Amino acid sequence: MTSQGDGRGWALILGASSGFGGATALELARSGFDIFGVHLDLRSTLPNAQAIVQTIEAEGRRAVFFNMNAADAEKRAEAMAKIAETTAQDGSFVRVLLHSLAFGALQPVIAEDPKGALSQRQLEMTLDVMANSLIYWAQDLAARGLLRRGSRIYAMTSSGSTRVIRSYGAVSAAKAALEAHIRQLAYELAPLGVTANAIRAGVTDTPALRRIPEGVALLEHANARNPSGRATRPEDVAKAIAALSDERLQWMTGNVIGVDGGEEITV
Repeated sequence: MTSQGDGRGWALILGASSGFGGATALELARSGFDIFGVHLDLRSTLPNAQAIVQTIEAEGRRAVFFNMNAADAEKRAEAMAKIAETTAQDGSFVRVLLHSLAFGALQPVIAEDPKGALSQRQLEMTLDVMANSLIYWAQDLAARGLLRRGSRIYAMTSSGSTRVIRSYGAVSAAKAALEAHIRQLAYELAPLGVTANAIRAGVTDTPALRRIPEGVALLEHANARNPSGRATRPEDVAKAIAALSDERLQWMTGNVIGVDGGEEITV
C-alpha cells in the first residue's frame, strides 16, 4: 500500500462493498485513485468489503473504509473528520464522489392488505438513503474544501426514475429525486469547476436487483432484448465512470448518462 498521495487523488464511494460501488472502487484504484469506501455490512457479508480493500491495496493504492450507515448524520460527521484528516496529510482532495446506495423499501403503494403497503416511515427512509444522502455528503465535502476544480460527482440512477414496477414505487421516487439533486449540484457547483452527473445503468445482476421481487424477470428480459447481446455488468459502469473522470470532460455536467449497451432504445 502506498504511503503518499502520488496518484490521481481520492475517490469517495458510497456503497463500496458490492455492485456498482464495489466495481467502481476497483476500477478507479486501477486508474490511480486512492479510495475512501463507505459500506454497511454485517459479519456474513463483511468479507466482500475486506476483499475489495485487499485488491485496492494490491494495486498500490490506499484504502480507507468505513462500515457504517451512510445516512446517519453522526456517523457521517465521524467519517468526514477522518477523510479531512487523511487528505490534509498531503494536501489532496476528493476527485470523485460516487453515490451508489441501494437500501430501500420494496413494497407496493397499494396492497390488498394495508399492512403490506408502503408505510410513511419506509418511504421517508428510502428517499433519505437513496437520494437525500447525496446532498448531505456533497455539502460536507464542499464545506471542508474537499470538492475543488476537477472534482466529479456521480449518482447511480435507473430507468425506474421514469418507469413503473409494482414493488419499486419508493425506489422510483428516490431515483427521480436523485436526478433532481444532481441537476441542482451541477448548477451550484459549476462555478467551482465541479461536475455532477447521474449514471443510468441498464438492468444489472447485483445484490440490489436480486432483492426486487421482479428482479430476476427483469434480468432475463434484459439478457434477451439488449441489442448488445447481454445485460449490463457492474464492470461496464465502472469503466464508464473512470473514463468520464478524465480531466478533458470538464464541460459535461447536469446529465443523465446511459450506460446500458443500448437497452433503453429497445421496447
